[in-house]
Amino acid sequence: MANSLPLKGIRVVNFGWVWAGPVVGQTLGFLGAEVLKVESAARVDMTRNLPPFADGIPGPNRSLSNHACWAGNGSVSLNLKEPEALQLACRLIAASDVVVENFGPGVMERLGLGYERLREVKPDIILFSMPAAGLYGPLEHVRTYGLSLTSITGLDSLVGYKGGDPVPVENAFSDPYAGIFGAFAVLTALNHRRNTGQGQHVDFSQQEAVMQMVGPAYMDYVLNGRIGGPKSNAHPTAVTAPYAVFPCAGDDRWISIAVYTEDEWQGLIAAMGSPAWAAEFATQSARLTNIDPLHERIAAWTCAFDDRELAARLQEHGVAASPVLNVGDLLDDPHFRARGTFVEVTHPLGFRETIYGAYVKTSRSHPEIHPGPIIGQDNERVFKQILGVSAAEYERLTREKIIY
Repeated sequence: MANSLPLKGIRVVNFGWVWAGPVVGQTLGFLGAEVLKVESAARVDMTRNLPPFADGIPGPNRSLSNHACWAGNGSVSLNLKEPEALQLACRLIAASDVVVENFGPGVMERLGLGYERLREVKPDIILFSMPAAGLYGPLEHVRTYGLSLTSITGLDSLVGYKGGDPVPVENAFSDPYAGIFGAFAVLTALNHRRNTGQGQHVDFSQQEAVMQMVGPAYMDYVLNGRIGGPKSNAHPTAVTAPYAVFPCAGDDRWISIAVYTEDEWQGLIAAMGSPAWAAEFATQSARLTNIDPLHERIAAWTCAFDDRELAARLQEHGVAASPVLNVGDLLDDPHFRARGTFVEVTHPLGFRETIYGAYVKTSRSHPEIHPGPIIGQDNERVFKQILGVSAAEYERLTREKIIY
């Protein structure tokens, strides 16, 4: 079928909340899965209360941050404190393929939705759990958010100024990282089920996923016994120079330059017009030994140039260089515009907003991009059409705040 997305026909029930869980659903949705976020007005997800709000009017359905991170997720509202709501959740799971959750270990069991219970409902169900540190081990019940998660991965110990104290990663960047990473773990489980007919419980430790980012420092310790610390712009294992960001013309404009090979070094010299001082740094050893004076010389040269123009010039000479984009640059970046990285959409409430486009692109199909949902926007379709709830029963469940 033309434009048939890879996961068309797969239904995902997403109990994820905050940021990591919704991004799992977002990624699977971009690939064509029908993703239904289970939430409730009785316990509003905290991302729904994050500013900025559309037209400056606060409300759980007006958070632009929420609409970006929940893009691709639908929504059904169930007050899971009510036994009938749990029964409806089980009926929905029975008609689905994947369940996603990013609660702490044991929460799904206490809700009555643990893996063994779900297998009774749907024998080949895939339950994807993504607790902070995994479902077992001494840190099994550690409580984290994205910010504190980076601390138990070793990543925060590597961030900061050279010789200074660590400066922790300033935002919950581990959440979307783990969400996208986790979606591909779901794909492996779906592929296994296709090949064997068997579902499974995927134990995805966010800690172990984010730890992949400390790989160079880990190998440096294993091989050389060195415990890494904050290095500012220096290479993580100090094997090359120049390697830093350098000032450019304008207010707070910068360029990143990394030189690994002799050819790249010669390209940099040529781009700079072969200055006489470059002879002082003719060998890699001399560049590493005198890295600070080297960086000062390069900075004195780069500060006269526009960051984008200089990056293009250096790239022409075979040097790995790029402007350091700030967040305000992203929407106007010609590369991102060409790729549809950000798209403008109309929210069901009528306002326009800019959210992420699909970061997984396939040659045979193109996803439709929808903003994060209104709470319960799919209730009637799911409960009446998929589960067969009568109109009278639906009205009662809504009135009694079971569907809520």
